[in-house]
Amino acid sequence: MKNSLRDIIRLLRPRQWIKNFIIYAALLFSGQFFNFTLFITVTYGFFIFCALSSSIYIINDIFDAEKDRIHPFKKYRPIAHHDVSIRLAIILAIMLAFGSIILSYIVEPAFSLIAVVYFVLHLSYSVFLKHIEIIDILTLAAGYILRVFAGEVVSNTHISAWLFLTVISLSLFLAIGKRRSELTLLAHQSGAPLHTRKTLSHYTEKLLDIYLSIFATSTFLSYSLFTFLENPRGLQFNLTFFPADALGTYLQRKWLMVTIIPVVYGLMRYLQRIYEKHEGESPERLLFYDKPLLLSVVIWTVIVVLLIYSIKA
Repeated sequence: MKNSLRDIIRLLRPRQWIKNFIIYAALLFSGQFFNFTLFITVTYGFFIFCALSSSIYIINDIFDAEKDRIHPFKKYRPIAHHDVSIRLAIILAIMLAFGSIILSYIVEPAFSLIAVVYFVLHLSYSVFLKHIEIIDILTLAAGYILRVFAGEVVSNTHISAWLFLTVISLSLFLAIGKRRSELTLLAHQSGAPLHTRKTLSHYTEKLLDIYLSIFATSTFLSYSLFTFLENPRGLQFNLTFFPADALGTYLQRKWLMVTIIPVVYGLMRYLQRIYEKHEGESPERLLFYDKPLLLSVVIWTVIVVLLIYSIKA
């Protein structure tokens, strides 16, 4: 056992902390993102969720150590690879879990309730829920949804119903894409039978393809309806040579619809990587290493910020 600092950091999976940025969603779309006090409060929540999620990753690695050792990629995880001792991993998991829950209560008591629900849900996932088909996917998706709730509670802001439906659809899309890539990856690895994840034996590629199609479509539709029905601050044109009626409400009030373009591209690119490269098993890895996908996210973010904060009604 080496128990080196580098291995301990790998055990925390800091790359996966990118998922916790969704906690800023309510603050961003409420128009309060540059409210310094609220931003700092939500940032506290972000780091608390990073610590909490890392405790879950450690616990999951402890439970899955034996199975990870026969997985083509997971066998290099610190516990499976004997780089970090089980004893040290347990101590870290306990410290991170209890510390983050205590800090969440200090930030906002209601926030601590969400943190506890998140921890219990994912602890249950590590122990038994991941062995139940469909429930395993719903549990993974619930993790994203709880992060959005946490952002609302800690900032006392809210997102619209259509944007919340978008979060639900996208969460399910990512969770199913993860299972689809795992199934394809293990099917093409001679040394990695499906029992590395029991539920994979209950899924077929055709079934997961149908699921992906459903939630890719629902993500597109719910986000499109959000951009159309949302009432952003908008851009008002005063062009004497172009009648206002000719411009219509699409140019006057519906500029958020422009952000549909990078969203559609992102969905299509993600699906392409799942089917061509079988890379959906780790969404955060794909986001970091696929430059076109990362660029679409950056463009979407920039446009959203400009439309909500820079253009006045």
